[in-house]
Amino acid sequence: MNVLKEYGSDPEAAIAKAAALHSNWNRWGHDDALGTVNFLDDGLRARAGALVRTGISFSLALPLDENGPQNGWKRRVNPVHTMMSTGQDTAAQMGTPHGLTAADDAVYMPLQCGTQWDGLGHVFDHGIGWNGRRGAETVTSEGDAVTGIENLAAPLVGRGVLLDVGRALGGENGELDDGHPITTEDLRATVERQGPTSEVRRGDIVLVRTGQLARVRRALARGEGWGTYAGGPAPGLSFGTVGWLHGTEIAAIATDTWGFEVRPNEFPGSFQPLHQVVLPHVGLLVGEMWDLDALAEHCADDGVYEFLLAAQPLPFTGAVGSPVNPIAVK
Repeated sequence: MNVLKEYGSDPEAAIAKAAALHSNWNRWGHDDALGTVNFLDDGLRARAGALVRTGISFSLALPLDENGPQNGWKRRVNPVHTMMSTGQDTAAQMGTPHGLTAADDAVYMPLQCGTQWDGLGHVFDHGIGWNGRRGAETVTSEGDAVTGIENLAAPLVGRGVLLDVGRALGGENGELDDGHPITTEDLRATVERQGPTSEVRRGDIVLVRTGQLARVRRALARGEGWGTYAGGPAPGLSFGTVGWLHGTEIAAIATDTWGFEVRPNEFPGSFQPLHQVVLPHVGLLVGEMWDLDALAEHCADDGVYEFLLAAQPLPFTGAVGSPVNPIAVK
């Protein structure tokens, strides 16, 4: 699909058109706090457990440390880890009996500085959030009073499916170029190349690998740093995939990039227009900066692209996003 041909060059009009066509407002009632995670029901979770054959598990999270990808944009910094007591402290210093000492630590971090979920309260369309609620009333300085990330702490366990678009369409390196818009046709072609275990079904948690993180990892090994990974040019989902994202009835989607959608964005002068539709209108949970490389290697080796995926956010009450350590078990 040519996005500009389909939607025109005005991002505001395109967002309005896509929102009208693909809204899930009131699909699960006025008070809904889960959005498309409603598609992931108990029966699907039970069937996902049967996908475990070998017990091999993969963490899909980046390390949480000061060497992470953030550059300070919108006050997003990398985690600051501080020791409050250490093995150098004595029992006398701690005021503890019979020689007992302990180490304690603390972390300061923006909740979206590493591998994370964007919650439903993260993005608004002209001030309106998920299910037609006014953002000024539901997400205040006290946090998200309706769709706080804590609502998703239990249900995000189910069938994960990897669409390794980078390996399917990206040439020898298995990586898409920065600025490559992943179209619906690209997603379908990837499923066809990978085979039946990558069929996308209702309630799935879909993982899209572009290969950008592998490219950045090589730069890190050369001592070149993260470059523009946090916010710069990147492969990602085209705005034109909004119909596929809505129609497949997936529970959630995550990518190995900072911003999920292609960057630069496809409409001139726009900023993350796909976010502006899928979060407040579709109610689709979006994950970013997931490390999919080791899992992708294993899937390519054994030809199985489905697995049990546990990807629960940390239950920070009222938060609009959360770090996550997703675990894929094959």
